Amino acid sequence: MNKLSILNIVEDTTVDGPGFRTAIYGAGCPHRCPGCHNPQSWDPNGGTYHSLDRILEKIKAAELANVTFSGGDPLLQVEAFTELARRIRLETDKTIWCYTGYRYEQIAASDTLSQILPYIHVLVDGRYVPDLRDESLRFRGSRNQRLIEVPASLSSRQVVHWPD
Repeated sequence: MNKLSILNIVEDTTVDGPGFRTAIYGAGCPHRCPGCHNPQSWDPNGGTYHSLDRILEKIKAAELANVTFSGGDPLLQVEAFTELARRIRLETDKTIWCYTGYRYEQIAASDTLSQILPYIHVLVDGRYVPDLRDESLRFRGSRNQRLIEVPASLSSRQVVHWPD
């Protein structure tokens, strides 16, 4: 797939991972978490299509910023986000964070969803749960969400938490 349905591309954000980041917000989310801060992202038809080339140009132009995939849920468009992540890793030295409502274990067990894992540095997993909201947490909204160091998790075959 050469296109992604995107809600927004936010440059120089500092809330979607450490340092400056270019955040790519994909359209569509099957989780529909109560209290979601971005319910307009739920509609898979709510975005506009952008070519991967165009998105990659924006990412490269932000020389000092790393990359975050968010949404919605980027795994709803896993094939295109995987291709974008592969190209980012090939053509830049940027780190990639990915936010998803799926749990790491669900992703790793799925042939379809797991294709993105080799290209992701940190996965923020789990649905947002309002009763577990914790404003003291960095880079996530509720205590059930985890910051997972994906390369270490893949090599050890168990969840390795990112050292926050």
